[in-house]
Amino acid sequence: MEKSHHRFSELFAQLGLPSEPAGIQAFLRTHAPLAGGIALADAPFWTAAQAAMLREELLEDADWAEVVDQLSNALRAPSTGRAA
Repeated sequence: MEKSHHRFSELFAQLGLPSEPAGIQAFLRTHAPLAGGIALADAPFWTAAQAAMLREELLEDADWAEVVDQLSNALRAPSTGRAA
């Protein structure tokens, strides 16, 4: 089964967040670093719908899973300011 490759900006749009580079950078600066012991979907800044989408995509290893992992890594980076 071939997986789709989504862009980082597309994930932000899917989550209902600003998806232009400046908006992504602002989000990452505001919410990083996310502690290693917190699952991405359990972070306090998500709405219930956003958290459910992130959780579902990872559990199902869906086509968004790779970019969701990128988001998790970007939020855990000590100095975040650029999109993957």
